[in-house]
Amino acid sequence: MSASGGTKAIVAALGANLAIAVSKFVAFAFSGSSSMLAEGVHSLADSGNQFLLLIGGKKAQREATPQHPFGYGRERYIYAFLVSIVLFTVGGMFAIYEGYEKILHPHDIEHWYWPVGVLFFAIVAEGFSFRTAIKESNELRGKLSWSQFIRRAKAPELPVVLLEDFGALIGLVLALGGVGLALLTDNGTWDGIGTVLIGVLLVMIALVLAAETKSLLLGEAAGIDDVKKIEAAVVDGDTVTGLIHMRTLHLGPEELLVAAKIAVQHDDTAAEVAAAINAAEARIRDAVPIARVIYLEPDIYSEAEAAKGADREATPGGPAQHPTDH
Repeated sequence: MSASGGTKAIVAALGANLAIAVSKFVAFAFSGSSSMLAEGVHSLADSGNQFLLLIGGKKAQREATPQHPFGYGRERYIYAFLVSIVLFTVGGMFAIYEGYEKILHPHDIEHWYWPVGVLFFAIVAEGFSFRTAIKESNELRGKLSWSQFIRRAKAPELPVVLLEDFGALIGLVLALGGVGLALLTDNGTWDGIGTVLIGVLLVMIALVLAAETKSLLLGEAAGIDDVKKIEAAVVDGDTVTGLIHMRTLHLGPEELLVAAKIAVQHDDTAAEVAAAINAAEARIRDAVPIARVIYLEPDIYSEAEAAKGADREATPGGPAQHPTDH
C-alpha cells in the first residue's frame, strides 16, 4: 500500500482498538454493563476492520494477469466495503440488540470504577488514533472540507479510519453518559439506552461508508483538478488540435485509465499522428502521474458531430465531461 493509503493511521488505530477491546471486556466482566459489552464488541469489530484494510492493501499490490489485465487496485475498495458490512452487523446491530435486552431487563452496574476508568482510558487511546488519522489526512486533504475529503478521496483507508475513530469517540461519550446516568439514578435502563444509541451511531456510520465505497466500486472518474490537467496536457495546438471527448476511470486509488478521442490535422501522415499520440501520452503522465493506462484515438474534428452533443448513440462516448463533486 502506498503512503497515501494511510498505513500509519491504520496501524495506530489497530493497536489502540486491540488494547481498548481487552480493557472493555474486562470492565464488562466486573461491572455487567451492557454499554461496556457493546463498546467491547465495537472495538473488536474495528480491529477486524483494520485487519481487512491491511489485507486489501496487500492484495492490491499484486501484478496484473491475463485474466485481470488492469491489476488488482480495486481490492482496496472491496475490503473497505466489507468494513462497512462488519461495522453494520457485528458492531451496530449487536449493540442495538444488547441495549434492547438491557432496557427490558435492567440490572445495576457493579464495581462502577471499572467501566468509568476504562472509558476514560479508551477516550485517550482513541483520541491518539484519531489525531494520527487527522495528521495523515491533512497531507492529502488540501483545501477540501472534511466532508468533501471523505466524499472525494479515491483511497478508502483514511476515510474509513477517520469515520471509525470519530464514531468510536462519540460512542465512548454515549457509553459514559449511559453508565453515569445509570449510577446517578440507580436505574440500569439508562445503560441500555446508551447501548442502543451506540448501535444507531454505528449503523449510520456503516451506511455512510457503504455508500462511499459503493461509488468507488462502481468506478469513479478522476477528480476535477486531474481532469483539467489532462485536458490541458492533451492538446499541443499543432498536431493535436483539440479534445473531442474523454472518459477517465480509477482502476485503483493510484491508477487511472484515460480514454479519449483527439482531433488531429486532416493532412497529417500516420507517422505524424503516431508521434503526436506518443507525445500526448507523455504529457498526460507528466501532468497526472497516476494516469498509467492511456488510450488515445485520433479523429478529424467535425462541427456537425460536435453539435450532436452528449448523445451517446450519435457521438460514442460523448464529449469530455467534468466529474461532479462525488
